[in-house]
Amino acid sequence: MGANPLQDRPQTRLLFALKSTGPQTAAALARKFAISAVAVRQQLDRLLDDGLVEYRDARLGVGRPKRIWALSPTGHDRFPDNHSGLMLQMLDSIGAVFGTDGLEKLIAHREGRAAADYAARLNGTDTPLDRLRRLAAARSEEGYMAEVTDVTATSALMVENHCPICAAARACQGFCRSELAMFQSVLGPEVRVERVEHLLAGARRCAYRVDWD
Repeated sequence: MGANPLQDRPQTRLLFALKSTGPQTAAALARKFAISAVAVRQQLDRLLDDGLVEYRDARLGVGRPKRIWALSPTGHDRFPDNHSGLMLQMLDSIGAVFGTDGLEKLIAHREGRAAADYAARLNGTDTPLDRLRRLAAARSEEGYMAEVTDVTATSALMVENHCPICAAARACQGFCRSELAMFQSVLGPEVRVERVEHLLAGARRCAYRVDWD
């Protein structure tokens, strides 16, 4: 018999699955890990006792309601926000000392540095899709849990399942505006980038539709 894939850090695996793909049934999680739904439910019950997950019962077509599992706010907190407390203090201090103009200069400086780093990573790519995939890989290394999905001949979706600077972005939404402009810049003039899901607008993630001719 093969090893149970949930035996090694079961909470981490299930939490990561719920974070990266959103609310799911125990049956869907069982298919993902190729084990029984009963084993998954046992793990989910333990996570529920720890306050890391929550559920709702929803009727999806005919038959009995399905139990949909999702991360609780405490579960989301298991994916840290890069020293959020210190970052918020720094932003508050910069605003107090240098005002709004100072904050905007900080955001612009960060955007320029990041754009240069990403441009170096994307150097040598031949197609918009190649550039997008490299950008997603770079963002994942920074903790954004990014992936490229829904690929067609002329478009794709870049999804970021986590925002490691979420606390700072809530305090200063110029960071979000800056990142959208930066993506457009590094992916090139032949593409169009649109944010179609936004964590700060109530979505569970940020997602960007990228189109090209």
